[in-house]
Amino acid sequence: MTSFSTIGLFSKDNDDHISIALKTLHNFFNQHHFQVYVDNTSAKFLNISPTHTDEIVKKIDIAIVVGGDGTLLKMGRVLSEYNIPIIGINLGRLGFLVDISPDQIRSQLHDIFSGRYKEESRSLLQAWVYRGDHLLGEGNALNDIVLHVRNTIRMIEFNTHIDGKFVNRQRADGIVIATPTGSTAYSLSGGGPILHPELDAIVLVPICPHTLSHRPLVVGNKGTIEISLCESRDVNSRVSFDGQTNIELQAGDRIVIQSKPQKLTLIHPESYDYYRILRNKLGWSVAP
Repeated sequence: MTSFSTIGLFSKDNDDHISIALKTLHNFFNQHHFQVYVDNTSAKFLNISPTHTDEIVKKIDIAIVVGGDGTLLKMGRVLSEYNIPIIGINLGRLGFLVDISPDQIRSQLHDIFSGRYKEESRSLLQAWVYRGDHLLGEGNALNDIVLHVRNTIRMIEFNTHIDGKFVNRQRADGIVIATPTGSTAYSLSGGGPILHPELDAIVLVPICPHTLSHRPLVVGNKGTIEISLCESRDVNSRVSFDGQTNIELQAGDRIVIQSKPQKLTLIHPESYDYYRILRNKLGWSVAP
């Protein structure tokens, strides 16, 4: 077996399939004499005592996340802070990130914990939101940071600067700032390119821009991106982090975005193939 010895189990809730998968996982680790800690959600399905997430992250050396990509996004932002690698068990729908299916749990985990696996680093974004000199809030994202309208059908007007240099002013429904991981999410639906996860890059994708010449822009991830809302157009808007947390905005606010120093480590089976996932999830090579 590998150097992994202490496991953290995290899961989504409100899914009938979760219980079976969690029991399979829990039995597997108990049979192989691993130390296992479970979060509140997993504990309810397993009918055992939970450990608070703040305590789990101090004890474990690998995490198992059971659910869909949304569950992994949530836990990935937390676990990246502690350099804890993640294995994803796919009980969601699309599953670009969680790549072990429930019927393969035992065989795939046996291989991984025997040292037969692939390790992959994924970059994250961090952002600070200001109103004048006042910090309104901050957040991290594994997929994307999105500026978008709320409660109305009106365009936002905003300026984009990169490393202090003016890029453009545009009117649009918003803009998606995505990592390579997030390039297959909202960014893709907005016409953005797919970026391979190994790229040190960020893609900026306008959402329904008024001027069609405003196209997706790929930049390196070593710089600073600043999005500022124009004072002349006061439209209700917000910034969202992975679509899971939000900060409400008003005209004049600005968002400062950088690549996060800590990366997330994903553990995959040896058979993992990024291009096969793209083919399967996006329906490539399917005969009409």
